[in-house]
Amino acid sequence: MTMYPKNYMMIRKKYDHLMKAHEEAGRIACEAGPLDEKTGNLVQLAACVALRSEGGVHSHARRAIQAGASMDEIYHTLALLISTVGFPTTAAAFSWLGDLRKKKKS
Repeated sequence: MTMYPKNYMMIRKKYDHLMKAHEEAGRIACEAGPLDEKTGNLVQLAACVALRSEGGVHSHARRAIQAGASMDEIYHTLALLISTVGFPTTAAAFSWLGDLRKKKKS
């Protein structure tokens, strides 16, 4: 069972048709090309780091793990961004991944 953040659920409740269309667009994009689910989530994880989206980093890291990514692959995805998005942004993303590890231990 997938657990969604409270904010996402609030938006979904208020704008159900919009969110269904958003999810459908994401599904179609995933099916449109040769990348597998794990790789797609690693790409989306990198985009979320670049956007400084903490929630997106959490979401796509979880999804990548569910699709078979190892923590080493996730950390390497972030490390590859140091020269592109900068060290401070990448360091923040490493911290956000630490949040997931803490939740997993709870």
